[in-house]
Amino acid sequence: MRPETPGSTKRPSIYDVAKLAGVSHMTVSRVLNKSANIKPATRERVQAAIDEIHYRPSSAARTLATQRTLRIGAMVNAPTEFGPKSTLLALEQAARSSRLSVVAFSHRGSDDEFAEGIMQLEDQGVDALCVIGPPLKTPAILTEMANRMPVVLVGGEPVDGLLHVDIDQARGARAVVDYLVGLGHRSVLHIAGPSSSTVGVARRRAAVAAAARAGVRVGVVVGDWSSESGFQVGADRQIMGDATAVFAGNDQMALGVIHGLSTRRLHVPDDISVVGFDDMPGAAHLMPPLTTVRQDFDELGEAVMSAIILALRHEPVSSTTIPPNLVIRNSAAPVAAEASRFIDRAGLETTHGSSSASSGSERAGDPGGPRVQIPPSAQKNPR
Repeated sequence: MRPETPGSTKRPSIYDVAKLAGVSHMTVSRVLNKSANIKPATRERVQAAIDEIHYRPSSAARTLATQRTLRIGAMVNAPTEFGPKSTLLALEQAARSSRLSVVAFSHRGSDDEFAEGIMQLEDQGVDALCVIGPPLKTPAILTEMANRMPVVLVGGEPVDGLLHVDIDQARGARAVVDYLVGLGHRSVLHIAGPSSSTVGVARRRAAVAAAARAGVRVGVVVGDWSSESGFQVGADRQIMGDATAVFAGNDQMALGVIHGLSTRRLHVPDDISVVGFDDMPGAAHLMPPLTTVRQDFDELGEAVMSAIILALRHEPVSSTTIPPNLVIRNSAAPVAAEASRFIDRAGLETTHGSSSASSGSERAGDPGGPRVQIPPSAQKNPR
């Protein structure tokens, strides 16, 4: 049965094809662009749906190759960090599958650098712009550019007039907190990403909100995505306070936490549970193997490219949010016995009350932000 109602004159869209074929609109786009990574049965099902509802790409699609440069511009914030680096790689792979190329401009978050990058990419005649790790406040230059070409934000909040594709950071953070609460933890420390990072802010807010709903306490400190910042937290008994679990905003900081705890002769997960975010290469081979949140960057890259191609064809485009997955390994466990929970095995008893305040401990539901920043360079390295 066709998705449109009898008598409808609405032109079938790629979303109608996807619904009829039982696939995502990204898969339909890949079939249309003759991507090699499509199963024959899937390709046949999509083609059958196209034929049934008489879907035809717009005339812009047929002239795309002769009227455009076939270059996509990518503004990449903090390109050495795992998330932005993986997103750019996935975007490049998806672009190659669609016979497009990517021109990237890397920056560290300054307004001047950002404006310079936009101008450079536009001077190179890109057909569309992808902003990986957009600023917390959308620059006016992006909304102006959207009048001339498709602009896709990868991360951050949706903005009117701009396309938006992201992995659901909040969902991933909620999954971590809910999992720790299910293990019996009632005091959790969250090491957040920099306050200038849209990803760091999204994960922090979701973690605090999830703890509020569960009625547990959450402490928040700000790191800089590095293992060193996680190490400083794990090694400091005052910052750790009485937390029985740590939710690190990325796997690098989780790695540092585990090392820091070991200097105090505390073991993961016997004494303290640790969960990360990203599922970086090697996370399964840490000691112990790290429980973390996996982001599907390949799917993210395909979603971004699909949105760009649809926009270039002047077809309707919807925002896309990709769910992450909690990967349960061996770094988190039910709450340890009371005796071992509060003893620093280097010979120091962990005090309560003042140590919780020092670490920015928040009774769940307190909307306040981080109270401690570890280290001071955190603001200089957004993700």
